[in-house]
Amino acid sequence: MEHLPSQEKDTHILIVDDEASIRLTFEMFLAREGYGPIVTASTLDEALDAIKSNSFDLIISDIVLEGERGTDLLCKIRESGIKCPVVMVTGFPNLDSAAEAVRYGAFDYISKPVNKETLLKFVRQALKHWDLENEKRNLQHENEKFKRYLEAIFSSVRDAIITIDNKMNIVQLNEIAKRWLLIKESDSNRSKRLETYQSEMGKACLEDARQVLSTRKEVLEHQVECRKPDGNLRIISLNAAPLEDGQDEFNGVVLVARDITMPEPTIGANSRNRFHGYVGSSQVMQNVYNLIENVGKVDTAVLVTGESGTGKELAAEALHAESPRRDMPLIKVDCAAMPEDLLESELFGHIKGAFTGADRTREGRLILAHNGTLFLDEIGDISPRMQLRLLRFLQEKTFTPVGQDQPVKVDVRIIAATNVDFTKKVKEGSFREDLYYRLKVVEIKLPPLRERKGGIPILVHHFLSLFRKKLRRNIHGISDQAMEALTKYSWPGNVRELRHVIERACILCKGSTISLDHFPDEIQQPQNQYLSPLSVPVSNALAALPPYISERDEIIDILKRARGNKSKAARMLNIDRSTLYRRMQRNNIASDIAKITTPP
Repeated sequence: MEHLPSQEKDTHILIVDDEASIRLTFEMFLAREGYGPIVTASTLDEALDAIKSNSFDLIISDIVLEGERGTDLLCKIRESGIKCPVVMVTGFPNLDSAAEAVRYGAFDYISKPVNKETLLKFVRQALKHWDLENEKRNLQHENEKFKRYLEAIFSSVRDAIITIDNKMNIVQLNEIAKRWLLIKESDSNRSKRLETYQSEMGKACLEDARQVLSTRKEVLEHQVECRKPDGNLRIISLNAAPLEDGQDEFNGVVLVARDITMPEPTIGANSRNRFHGYVGSSQVMQNVYNLIENVGKVDTAVLVTGESGTGKELAAEALHAESPRRDMPLIKVDCAAMPEDLLESELFGHIKGAFTGADRTREGRLILAHNGTLFLDEIGDISPRMQLRLLRFLQEKTFTPVGQDQPVKVDVRIIAATNVDFTKKVKEGSFREDLYYRLKVVEIKLPPLRERKGGIPILVHHFLSLFRKKLRRNIHGISDQAMEALTKYSWPGNVRELRHVIERACILCKGSTISLDHFPDEIQQPQNQYLSPLSVPVSNALAALPPYISERDEIIDILKRARGNKSKAARMLNIDRSTLYRRMQRNNIASDIAKITTPP
């Protein structure tokens, strides 16, 4: 059964003949069969005008027109790019006329006289051909569109994609793959075999491709360290899989490489995320950086304040590095970690025989810091006597070692740090007001981590990079849920606590990405987190305790649970060990340690 063209849409036909009767007869035959609209023309010019203003599905033309030839019309039609079939009608059929008509692009030709059935037969065949040609063009167009779409994906994807055949010849690779394989434009004439490219990535691809070709099994998550042209490290996660068609025919290997190098969080154009050991780009930290830069160059006393874990020691190091004294010693003293007598000897030194056990003369930290900087950490906990001695040194720039009569003059810059509320201590009379103002010529307040949570991603990136290398773990990222939990947590232990949390997560993580499960319960469930009163500033410690629990009871309870191990107790409280010593001293706990930790 012959294919009939669909009549659901118009079939636009042009009839060209110089005889009006033939035009009328053809038009009538076709109209009765449902074809239309139908346009007629008697001359070549009329036909060309009709073609310019209409789109036809079929053209039927006499091969001989008045004063013109139908083949001339054929030439004009093809020159204009019109693709529809053209059927020629001739009154003198012969091989030459048929060949000429076909040569000029006619679909077929009909010999006169033309009856109705012959006309309709040729029309059906021509329109069937036209339908098939349109379908073919549409399919070609869709195929080309799909090919362009795949090529756009192939070239736009951020992963490197390489396909090779069974003989290890490169079939196709995208721009990213060319870049990572270090293929240059001038290499276009090089061998298409994968062995040619001997970069770290090229060798890894070759190894995985050979394994897939021999086993026909996937190679997953092969992590490779590669060097970029600028020398920086790139971590590649390489996956290789058999390349098969729908008929299970094995055609080669497809390799997909992804850059899993942990990206550093972006910062503003005028911001910096690192400064003398500090990591952070928030505005409050930018203010701290600028203040340290300006104050560091001025040879004056500086008081650094902030909660435990905010980086007060880093501030002292940065101030020293920015000062003209940078090439001289920076001497550090933890005032809270030493009893009064030992602290006095450490600071000012002593001569041989000055006290029991002084079997030799010892230079104090002030002499060691001559022409340099002395950093006094936890200055808020020194005794009244030490406060007086330090005040005299700041006033006179001289001091007398223990047991010596002659004063010693030194040139030392003093940087002090504390996490206590100095104004309250001065008001209570436990700290000298004159010393306070001597120390606080310039104050640098370090913000707690909870006030600069925008800088947490940068800190996390920094610590992940640090512990990835230190612990030799292939950890390259952190999940969105894990990062969200870190930004929501209150961080009573500040940056020091964050560092410990990331180190713990890196130890527990067995894969390449840190997840929420690698964090302590108080971070996973912040609504239930336990905030020890000892992990808040001293001025708020008692207020944070329930009315029936004192700070002293809290410390004793923790020490019992730690079986006297003060380092462990400090970690349990998320505070520094020196802070624990200071608070033990304030609560007169030191003498009770043996009794507390002695097993029953």
